[in-house]
Amino acid sequence: MPQELRSLGATGTCKLSFGSRKPKKRKLAALATAGQRLRKPRFARAPHQPAESGAAIIEARKSHDRLRQAVDMLPQGIVILDPEGRYVLWNKQYSEIYSKTADLFAEGARLEDTLRIGVARGDYPEALGHEDEWIADRLKKLYEPGKRHEQTLSDGRVILIEERRTEDGGVVGLRVDITELKQREASFRLLFDGNPVPMIVCALDDERILGVNESAVAHYGYSRAEFEKLKIRSLQAFDSESPWTIDRSSEEQAARTWKHVKADGTLIDLAIYSRELTYAERPAVLLALMDITERKRAEARLAFMAQHDGLTGLPNRNLLRQTMDEMLLHTRRSPEKVAVLMLGLDNFKAVNETLGHAVGDKLLRGVAKRLRSSLREDDALARLNSDEFVIVQSGLTRPEDAVLLAKRLLEAIADPYLLDGHSVVIGASIGIAMAPGDGDDSEKLLKSADMALSRAKLDARGTFAFFEAALDAKAQTRRKIEVELRDAIQNDVLRPYYQPLVDLSSGRITGFEALVRWPHPERGMVSPAEFIPVAEDTGLINPLGGLMLRRACFDAATWPDDVRVAVNLSPLQFRSGNLLSVVTDALKHSGLPPRRLELEITETLLLEKSAQVLATLHALRALGVRISMDDFGTGYSSLSYLRSFPFDKIKIDQLFVRDLGANRESQAIIRSIVSLGKGLGVIITAEGVETEAELSCLRAEGCDEGQGFLFSKARPNAEIISLLTAQRGIDGDESDTALVA
Repeated sequence: MPQELRSLGATGTCKLSFGSRKPKKRKLAALATAGQRLRKPRFARAPHQPAESGAAIIEARKSHDRLRQAVDMLPQGIVILDPEGRYVLWNKQYSEIYSKTADLFAEGARLEDTLRIGVARGDYPEALGHEDEWIADRLKKLYEPGKRHEQTLSDGRVILIEERRTEDGGVVGLRVDITELKQREASFRLLFDGNPVPMIVCALDDERILGVNESAVAHYGYSRAEFEKLKIRSLQAFDSESPWTIDRSSEEQAARTWKHVKADGTLIDLAIYSRELTYAERPAVLLALMDITERKRAEARLAFMAQHDGLTGLPNRNLLRQTMDEMLLHTRRSPEKVAVLMLGLDNFKAVNETLGHAVGDKLLRGVAKRLRSSLREDDALARLNSDEFVIVQSGLTRPEDAVLLAKRLLEAIADPYLLDGHSVVIGASIGIAMAPGDGDDSEKLLKSADMALSRAKLDARGTFAFFEAALDAKAQTRRKIEVELRDAIQNDVLRPYYQPLVDLSSGRITGFEALVRWPHPERGMVSPAEFIPVAEDTGLINPLGGLMLRRACFDAATWPDDVRVAVNLSPLQFRSGNLLSVVTDALKHSGLPPRRLELEITETLLLEKSAQVLATLHALRALGVRISMDDFGTGYSSLSYLRSFPFDKIKIDQLFVRDLGANRESQAIIRSIVSLGKGLGVIITAEGVETEAELSCLRAEGCDEGQGFLFSKARPNAEIISLLTAQRGIDGDESDTALVA
């Protein structure tokens, strides 16, 4: 049995002692000698004894009392027996240990007799059922002492017994109550043997494995016997030091990863925690072995995913930038150049929409594979987003080298792909930026290559283009517009201007179309053609559109009841998902009746064939809001859209109105659209009316409404109120002359 054991602690070492130290021989010998002297003390003085003998007896009595007091002060139970096993001396602690039989203790009483009476009383549960054998074994240990043994009492206490023979054949015995230590030992054994964490006890001197728990046996695949033939270094794959040789904090121990080899040769990663203790009376160390193999694999997967594209396995933007910065650092010390080629697939969205995303994903993997096979080992390849890849080529001496690579990549991608039974052909465009001329850091070069790619797609798809400084100037201008537009929206600078919609038969104003205007403090009135595309690209179209809708509803609420306001909606506003609530809130807060609000959409919105879009349109119309199709005739399949939704109005694009008086084809188209409108019960409005000739033709064809500079340019709300006031005055005079001829 181990003498003492130190348990694991959070901050230090706790020593658990499972037995007392062996008593020193001199102490036992002294007790034995005292026993011989006190075996049969005679303290009464005979009448014939001299006075000197009486004084000796008194002194002996005092020595006896002092000895008993000293023995009673010892924390262990002490008992001294004569050669016949009779009680000579025992201390107070001994009586307390055997309290149930203490009434039998007396000088001259035999230990065997007290044992038999105690067994009969049930004081020794270990003797139950084999009483005589137990007593015989106990007496054998008494007269053949030398080894310690344990004894369990009926109250559950465990007593450690150690006995030695004296020179005259007597016995000196020690009794130690080790109940608490046995409980701690049981707790440790439960913690050790039943712990799901593999645990190993190693000797501190030779590092030999002294003990293992069941979890270690199951985890490593070695039997207990095989473990006990090994040293801890036998399990270590690469480390030459022992886990406990270097003093580390708990945090450092948790951070250190050890590699061990299991019985089958498998490598595992471990976090090892150690605490020193005494095991089987040897200085030892307890190792708790936390297997973190799966955690390390998961961390490696997460680290890979953080720097790689999940679909193609190629590096993502973060890893690409690191690679580029390393390549550029090398380039600064040499005359060589670095080319960054940003490759964008042409019409990839159509593949997803027609063949599905599964085929689209396979196409991207196929493109990545072809790109990789077309590059040198030193070239870098990454995927930035859904259909864009970046190739970084180092060691160039002239731009023509990048041109050769661009052509090779375009040719490699152009070959058909056989995917799920479909032969898919895809093209690509490439933007090229050269370092250090077009940028000396990764972010600048990627930005330059992206601008060059945009130019390549704009000029002619399926080719490549180099970055030019003018592109950067244009991008900077666009960025400035974005920043200033965002500020203008937040500060409510934008204003709606209103262009009249005129009834061509009566010449009266029936409504106004709200057109956004941006009064800039430095540039004056900024054209919508400059900032609307920026708003749509940056997502600012949603707050901008909501702002114009609210302002238009508040303004129109002050107009006469028969005048409507028309507001344009961008397809992006439908994708936000909250358009219905935006319109409802604008009507509620302004007090404008829904029938006086007209929302204009383009055919581009219906190209998406989205159930959500149609549901939103039907919900708006159910409120009483009127829905118009703007720019009719410029889309892909206008007639099919008229079947998908019951529009209230169709607006003919100004393309068909321009020079209408002299263009017979345009007249035929106008005639057909007007006829279609009458058949569907839909109002037809012509946009861009600028001449009397165009107005005459539209009236002749039966067009319902007109809009354009011939009638009025877009005006601020203050002028609209004056215009409507004048129209009411004409109506009050019952004049046949309309405000707008």
